[in-house]
Amino acid sequence: MNRLAHETSPYLLQHADNPVDWWPWSAEAFDEARRAGKPVLLSVGYSSCHWCHVMAHESFEDRATADYLNEHFVSVKVDREERPDVDAVYMEAVQAATGQGGWPMTVFLTPDAEPFYFGTYFPPAPRHGMPSFRQVLEGVQQAWSTRRDEVAEVAGKIVRDLAQREISHQAPRPPGEQELAQALLGLTREYDPQRGGFGGAPKFPPSMVLEFLLRHHARTGAEGALQMAQDTCERMARGGIYDQLGGGFARYSVDRDWVVPHFEKMLYDNALLCRVYAHLWRATGSDLARRVALETADFLVRELRTDEGGFASALDADSDDGTGRHVEGAYYVWTPERLRAVLGDTDGDLAAQYFGVTDEGTFEHGQSVLQLPQTERVFDAERVASVKERLLAVRAERPAPGRDDKVVAAWNGLAIAALAETGAYFDRPDLVEAAVGAADLLVRVHLDEHARLARTSKDGRAGANAGVLEDYADVAEGFLALASVTGEGVWLDFAGLLLDHVLVRFADPGTGALYDTASDAERLIRRPQDPTDNAAPSGWTAAAGALLGYAAHTGSEPHRTGAERALGVVQALGPRVPRFIGWGLAVAEALLDGPKEVAVVGPHLPDERTTTLHRTALLGTAPGAVVAVGTAESDEFPLLADRPLVTGEPAAYVCRNFTCDAPTTDPERLRAVLNSR
Repeated sequence: MNRLAHETSPYLLQHADNPVDWWPWSAEAFDEARRAGKPVLLSVGYSSCHWCHVMAHESFEDRATADYLNEHFVSVKVDREERPDVDAVYMEAVQAATGQGGWPMTVFLTPDAEPFYFGTYFPPAPRHGMPSFRQVLEGVQQAWSTRRDEVAEVAGKIVRDLAQREISHQAPRPPGEQELAQALLGLTREYDPQRGGFGGAPKFPPSMVLEFLLRHHARTGAEGALQMAQDTCERMARGGIYDQLGGGFARYSVDRDWVVPHFEKMLYDNALLCRVYAHLWRATGSDLARRVALETADFLVRELRTDEGGFASALDADSDDGTGRHVEGAYYVWTPERLRAVLGDTDGDLAAQYFGVTDEGTFEHGQSVLQLPQTERVFDAERVASVKERLLAVRAERPAPGRDDKVVAAWNGLAIAALAETGAYFDRPDLVEAAVGAADLLVRVHLDEHARLARTSKDGRAGANAGVLEDYADVAEGFLALASVTGEGVWLDFAGLLLDHVLVRFADPGTGALYDTASDAERLIRRPQDPTDNAAPSGWTAAAGALLGYAAHTGSEPHRTGAERALGVVQALGPRVPRFIGWGLAVAEALLDGPKEVAVVGPHLPDERTTTLHRTALLGTAPGAVVAVGTAESDEFPLLADRPLVTGEPAAYVCRNFTCDAPTTDPERLRAVLNSR
């Protein structure tokens, strides 16, 4: 056992039996490097990373490689999901030096944590122009032994260059109509009209851009925005990137047609996409959107919920193929022969046609990923349902992919928002209860007496790493959604506590710019700061959205000002790189629309008439609208203050910047107001 045996990260625990003498990221590791006069090997990855597992098996489990590492280096292993700050700082250095990045990330550091040599995956033998890992180790060791002054000079220059990459935050205001129109035009130019989505292969689900498109359509009526969102959602849902049997989305598609996924399933992708499809149904009534939203929500609860009520981070891409070998996608792929063996010849042939399973296959070795190809044939719905049920039951008997059981605060915040809204839209109180259970876990385990968040927990025990900006922002977003759905003001209160930390500990008081780490966090070679949305909303744009929602609920001027100042960066980036600031654009749509504030008051809850008004309010498409529900005497929500019943009837008040329309008791009138442009 090395020093990883007592860590909470499943990824680090996977390396606890390596012959490499691993250290977790710690001051003690760098103290040891100084004492021994050795450079540091920093290896960063995550549990469901396929190539991380490959490099671990090829190199870190190899005794000769481990012996060389142990003699010449202090080796530090980091789970990027536990320490996104460490990952961000050194990934920026890798990308600046090499023009690309990825995981596993391999960086060599001085004992002062300054980087001087970079890479990602290194093979065990030279391959495709890449040196072997052993060659890299020997080259770094020789440079460290014979040219240490030169190495120190290079490392110092890299750190100075990184320090000069501070984000310029000079935008005087949030984006307006012109910038959002330019962003839409830019997305139109990059849109793939044949296949949906943006850009080429590999193709990632553009969940945050889709939210912007839906909000833009809701506010302006732009049919092109809605069409791009609808078509992309349909193509993804019909493709192999979507699990046609069990629900849920894989991380990305390796091709432009959404056919062959990279099979890992991440919590954040599925939370974001569950919400997108629920919002698409809200806007269009699409049966496909309803089905995918509910199937994805059920996947989250069935396969990712932990015993403590939180949600696990990911399912691996790899699993045992039945021969003892771990193979990517083994759990999910089929051949015509396997279908017939399970279903019989008649239903097996039907399943092959319905799911696009061919003799040639769409994946490796003649195997196919299930999809729903376009066809003119009409299939019997009951037979298809029976086929899916039987295939899912047989698949469940296969060796399952590994699950990363750590609970990440930010991603659970995204799941809370998705499940709360999906449960409310489709009358699924069990999904709302699952959202409440995850929120309870975050409060009990992740939140301390000063309302500071721990980044992760496992088995009900908080990890040692402090929450970063995205944790505070996404958890606040989840709590705000839960407050609107449940009518329980305590979730609004908790959101306020978290957002106070954002304003005090994460924001630059001079410019309003936001940092990924708190002002009192561990000091790295630079303080990470990235406003761009990638796999999930950046902490910066997520904070802008949560601050804006909280301000709409409470009328708090500091929170609204904080949101507006944070959105200044979207004015600069939105027209230029709209694909990478999608959530920022979605938040800007909410700001332009108000956002609207809806107060629903009823005599004594639950009350059927009040419930109807409340549901109507939640189903309104006004971008970023907030909803409060309670009795006229309730003090749980500021929006309910001085809101009487109307002639004894439940009523809804719709306001914008605390200027209100006349109250209405008519759900149809409320729907018209919230869906008007």
